[in-house]
Amino acid sequence: MASKKFIVEVEPSVAAKDGYPSMGPVYRSVFAKDGFPAPTEGEIFVVGEEKSSSERRGGSQRGLESLSVEKYPNNPMLGTREFVNGKHGAYVWLTYKQVYDKVIRVGNAIRACGVEPEGRCGIYGANCAEWVMSMEACNAHGLYCVPLYDTLGADAIEFVICHAEVAIAFVEEKKIPELLKVIPKAGEHLKTIVSFGKVTPEQREQVKNFGLAFYSWDEFLLLGDDKNIDLPVKKKSDICTIMYTSGTTGDPKGVLISNKCLVTLITGVDHLLDSTKVSLTSKDVYLSFLPLAHIFDRLIEECIISHGASIGFWRGDVKLLIEDIGELKPTIFCAVPRVLDRIYSGLQQKISAGGFIKRQLFNLAYSHKLHYMKGGKEHSNASPLSDKIVFSKVKQGLGGRVRLIISGAAPLAPHVEAYLKVVTCSHVLQGYGLTETCAGSFVSIPNEMDMLGTVGPPVPNLDARLVSVPEMNYDALSSKPQGEICIRGDVLFSGYHKREDLTKEVLIDGWFHTGDIGEWQPDGSMKIIDRKKNIFKLSQGEYVAVENLENVYGIVPDIDAVWIYGNSFESCLVAVVNPNKQAIEHYAKTHNISGDFNSLCENLKIKEYILGELTRVGKEKKLKGFEFMKAVHLDPVPFDLERDLLTPSFKKKRPQMLKYYQNVIDNMYNTINKK
Repeated sequence: MASKKFIVEVEPSVAAKDGYPSMGPVYRSVFAKDGFPAPTEGEIFVVGEEKSSSERRGGSQRGLESLSVEKYPNNPMLGTREFVNGKHGAYVWLTYKQVYDKVIRVGNAIRACGVEPEGRCGIYGANCAEWVMSMEACNAHGLYCVPLYDTLGADAIEFVICHAEVAIAFVEEKKIPELLKVIPKAGEHLKTIVSFGKVTPEQREQVKNFGLAFYSWDEFLLLGDDKNIDLPVKKKSDICTIMYTSGTTGDPKGVLISNKCLVTLITGVDHLLDSTKVSLTSKDVYLSFLPLAHIFDRLIEECIISHGASIGFWRGDVKLLIEDIGELKPTIFCAVPRVLDRIYSGLQQKISAGGFIKRQLFNLAYSHKLHYMKGGKEHSNASPLSDKIVFSKVKQGLGGRVRLIISGAAPLAPHVEAYLKVVTCSHVLQGYGLTETCAGSFVSIPNEMDMLGTVGPPVPNLDARLVSVPEMNYDALSSKPQGEICIRGDVLFSGYHKREDLTKEVLIDGWFHTGDIGEWQPDGSMKIIDRKKNIFKLSQGEYVAVENLENVYGIVPDIDAVWIYGNSFESCLVAVVNPNKQAIEHYAKTHNISGDFNSLCENLKIKEYILGELTRVGKEKKLKGFEFMKAVHLDPVPFDLERDLLTPSFKKKRPQMLKYYQNVIDNMYNTINKK
């Protein structure tokens, strides 16, 4: 494949030989055609400097100061909504210097508890200022920060604490009871617990029985006040965090992220944004609501901090998210598709309820602006009049200042992406990456409407190539290159903690094999089309790439989500569908079908309608006969974390879904086989 608009070839393709599949050319971002940009230190604390403590401190702990603290000491850094008289009010801010001073105390207090460099520090709870300060104290003292998923239960928390050998854990006040459940087994490693809030006498007594120390946040800070502990000498190759991936099967895997990994990726993201004229600045404001326990939000917040910008924390309730947005008025908004889908659905409902004239005006403005954006005009110049008269109200709904929306963790539906690009008056970018690649490996380019449905080209600090997957008929050397996405560069993780066997499976000759199937687009962007492991064989011998099918059927407008199932003992596919409530109720009303939403999902006519819509799309996309659904079950309750059907990043847990819906699956196949 010749070089495209947004990528350049740096190594040629390799034909299949000696049992190894063929490999496509190695590509990198066109913005790195002259070489990768050199990593720069710009975080709140300098990581990766290989200087002695005395050199870096200069007698006043100067080595702890970063460019951000030096340049922007009085800039607001971390903001939390004040709670007065039972109500949440305005954001109250800590400046960079105030945060710096607190982190000094936190770091000294951790060391005073006997935790030495390379010791493991767990953080458990929702995003908050204390979370970030604890994390940065780990950065400064060469400790391994070990995030504990806010959404995981006691079993997983116990596993991570024991597997990572966590010695000290910071915990959100309301999560304390959950953490205390694991103490009997985790107490071998865990010696100190610090609450982000208060501690009750009962909790102190419970912990005391196990020989653990337990502090409130204010008590803990006092431990470091009379200490003056030298910072350790750190290397860029040192591990800064062990980030456990939830995984769709088995125990979580501890991904080892180094200082170099984080700093390299931050540099790449900065270079990309600078090259596309949407640079981050010290005036930016970011809403922190995606879990800091995930690499996506961790990376974004480090980027924000490196520019001296501001981070405001949500209150932890998705129902109140829009209100937090309205109060904070962020300029940068990062989300997973599930959140953006809700915003899209909410806008659609408002438009539908606005009356015929308003609806027609909106649709006309939308079509007009979309036409000019597809013609190559930047979103800000495509239709200024439409922005002023129609879409300004949408922008106000997101606080009025959002200029950059980034979606990650899962695919964003193209129609939702296009819609938000038009109506939010913002750049809407879709990205792709894994914990093992430090998040943003590919990011779409602003004002490039041809990239709809893709994750864009590689960021300018890594190389990417496709490797053929013959058993799935994906050929990296064809005129339409398809194959497993492989990534190389300093952005890669250092391995899985205590799992060298798993590390060797995915890190081969310097390349990380993602397990995701991609397709290079004509402009050099990447489209995710499948998952290598999500393949099974039907009884007639046909292979089915289930994730690709779910992406195809997912465009049916009357459904919110679909899970497809098949196995080698059956000749056809079945599906469990989360139907769209508004669409189903509308169909029922126009076809004189009565009942509430739950009963409508059981109605045979509704099931036939949804199956018909799936079939229609399947024909439009020219699917093969065995790729069509033969039966559907409609679940009115969305696939969720509570039933353990999704990972915290909203990927389907297929084994768990099969277990949960086993009876439903059996009934569908029994009905099919009786016909």
